[in-house]
Amino acid sequence: MACWAHARRKFHDVYAAKQSPVAQEALERITALYAIEKAIRGRPPDERRRIRQERSRPVAEDLFAWMESTLPKLSGRSDLAAAMRYALARRESLLRYLDDGCLAIDNNPAERALRGVALGRKNYLFAGSDAGGERAAAIYSLIETARLSGIDPQAYLADVIARIGPHPARQLANLLPYNWQPAS
Repeated sequence: MACWAHARRKFHDVYAAKQSPVAQEALERITALYAIEKAIRGRPPDERRRIRQERSRPVAEDLFAWMESTLPKLSGRSDLAAAMRYALARRESLLRYLDDGCLAIDNNPAERALRGVALGRKNYLFAGSDAGGERAAAIYSLIETARLSGIDPQAYLADVIARIGPHPARQLANLLPYNWQPAS
């Protein structure tokens, strides 16, 4: 599956740099797909799939037909042509979300979840040692698992640190985020 946000970003960059009406049209067509996604957010997967087939598929197919007819009219070396070639080369993967109501139009939520790791990447080079880096990775795993489990990571870590000393080693799994019960 490919990410529509990545395809859209290439057109956005061209539009931001050159105010290209062709890039603007591509953006408007992609925005129409996102508007449909916004309208069906939170609905059951089978309903999302049905609506995508009825409403999104014609918009997406029209977008790709428009790109195929527009691309030959552009300079082959232009950034706009590169943006169109990028999308056209990923056509099947970009359309895959239309056939499965469980799939998202893009991977923005996953990228947002990893933003902290990406932003701190240079800092992690200075963990002090390989063991320090491994400890940092373990802490990040605990924090993100707590978040995914709907637990406040700060409260979780404070409770576990306070309880871990006398806790039996054979029962450490009880302190992992998905098994954790706050001390009463």
